[in-house]
Amino acid sequence: MHSTARLMIAASAVLALSLAGCSASSPDADDSGDADPIRFAVEKPDSLVPANQFTSYNIVIAMFSPLTAIDDSGEITYVAAESVESDDATLWTVTLRDGWTFHDGTPVTAQDYVDTWNHAAYGPNAWVNGAQLAGVVGYADLNPAEGAEPAATELSGLKVVDDLTFTVELDAPDRQFPLQLTAGQTGLYPLPSEALDDIAAWEEAPVGNGPFALVDGWSDTDPIEAIAYDDYAGTEPNIGAVTFVPYLDTTTAYTDALAGEVDIVAIAGSQVAQARTDFGEHVYELDAPGVDFLGFDLTDPRFADPRIRQAISMAIDREAINDAIFGGSQVPATSLTAPSMPGDPQGVCGEYCEFDPEAAKALLEEAGGFDGELGVHFIANWGQEDLFEAIANQLRQNLGIENVVATPSVDFAAFVDSVGAHEFNGPYRARWGALYPSQQNTLTAVYTATGEGNFGAGGYSNPEVDALLQEANAAETFEESSEGYVKVQERILQDFPTVPLFGNRYLYVTSDRISELYTVSGSVDLTKVVTASAAS
Repeated sequence: MHSTARLMIAASAVLALSLAGCSASSPDADDSGDADPIRFAVEKPDSLVPANQFTSYNIVIAMFSPLTAIDDSGEITYVAAESVESDDATLWTVTLRDGWTFHDGTPVTAQDYVDTWNHAAYGPNAWVNGAQLAGVVGYADLNPAEGAEPAATELSGLKVVDDLTFTVELDAPDRQFPLQLTAGQTGLYPLPSEALDDIAAWEEAPVGNGPFALVDGWSDTDPIEAIAYDDYAGTEPNIGAVTFVPYLDTTTAYTDALAGEVDIVAIAGSQVAQARTDFGEHVYELDAPGVDFLGFDLTDPRFADPRIRQAISMAIDREAINDAIFGGSQVPATSLTAPSMPGDPQGVCGEYCEFDPEAAKALLEEAGGFDGELGVHFIANWGQEDLFEAIANQLRQNLGIENVVATPSVDFAAFVDSVGAHEFNGPYRARWGALYPSQQNTLTAVYTATGEGNFGAGGYSNPEVDALLQEANAAETFEESSEGYVKVQERILQDFPTVPLFGNRYLYVTSDRISELYTVSGSVDLTKVVTASAAS
């Protein structure tokens, strides 16, 4: 369920962003000249265990630091790691920086990483981000087929060398491994080894290795206060404190931001036009690693011919929808990966991602036409009604299919059940937000049989795609890998299992307390927030 959820959630925290309603005051903190902490509207958190969180992402990446990062020029840099090296891209040596501690002062060691990764990967623990370790040797032994007992309790591919060094053996060569250690893969953050003995007790007052430490525990409904960790070994944050305020809806958070009661709020694309009027220069439209697309039930014979799916794609005017519904804030898709992804081959989709209603109708007729009702499926109350009504109207008008119906499922659970039961009679809404800055993540997750996001591609897989992925993963350089992923995209697009719609941009509004805002791995980078008082 977690995999399907990640696939289907909105392009930002927006659509599940909660209203538990209240903004809150906090103890004074050193905030580069501001007396009060920055107030950040977030979704209702589910867990602060990094490898077991789904809706707590914004909080977790403030409390924890990754091993690696990507700098502004797209190069690998090191955060908690001193180095991540391999001669063959299969056996990797991770050396930690000395001097890093958890917020309770305990040193961060190689043993902490190995113990946490073993615990996360062990199937019976059911940690939702454990699959981020699926490429490590021994993962299958910890996650046998349903009904079978695990053959081991630890990943055989992990070995502690000394206090600051451990090795990771992968199932196959993978030059992208250092990228997988960046902030988005929260399943790879360390916990103190002792915490694993009683996770529930640790989670009452969790400690991370990152820039911000909680002041006094947390609740899933009350504001959560955090301050900059004095002994943080990484780059010192620009702000001294942040309060995470849980909300249930963006409307209330948006109103609170207008009133200056909350400082950072994620918004939906459908809100951006009004936001530009209300917030002016305090609207931020930032590159994101996510892509929206349409999936199909590929077992339905009506969609077996790729020309049917290609015709549907050519009948959609992405530019018009983007302007009318998203205020031009999203990026009409011309590839299978986000435009911000390194090496993204913009335009690789070719004519099939270009609006051409005449060619679309001719291609549909060439494929034998379409009989019966065509549903266009989405999730009710997720702010998607206007988008899918527009898509349905365009398909009706441009393909000459009389009965095209935008059909909402009552909630996410019903949507998932319908996809799994092959009940949908037409394309359905899908999304993937890449967890690290490589085409590899989207292509593997969505377009391979074991990928976490394969749900959205209707179960699509192709041995030729798998082989091309393995070849790209094993390439000698990142550049050669990127070139290999272009070949993967070209091969997938021959089958055209999905209809690319939009590359995402993350959208935020802020109070006038905020002067500069940046993102990292799909969230606000709180270490780089610049307040107006600090900028003046």
